[in-house]
Amino acid sequence: QLLSNTLYYKRFFPYYTFNILGGLDLEGKGAVYTYDAVGSYERTGYSCQGTGKELIMPVLDNQLKSSNPLVIPKQSGATTLSQADAIDLVKDCFATAGERDIYTGDVVEIFIIDANGVRLETQELKLD
Repeated sequence: QLLSNTLYYKRFFPYYTFNILGGLDLEGKGAVYTYDAVGSYERTGYSCQGTGKELIMPVLDNQLKSSNPLVIPKQSGATTLSQADAIDLVKDCFATAGERDIYTGDVVEIFIIDANGVRLETQELKLD
């Protein structure tokens, strides 16, 4: 709610960003929230934002196999991944975007936050 309020009250200046917030909900399950520039948000199974979004989202859809929202009873839209598999998927997605989107940077920084603390993994993009 804090992020939503901050974005809404600063919607004209200085913040005009699209954000993703991930963490754990009250039940200890993974939660991903995607925010638009004025603070509206939605809980999703996975998400991406930025200039490479159109290139990354199909990869995520394919790899995470989001369930059909018309299926009854409702099924989870998230595929369980190990931490190593999730990090590899993020790297693959950014490698895809980095090759085809001129606005995607030259390095991706992945911050892994878990019970052991915070660590950083980086991957160079556009090596050619």
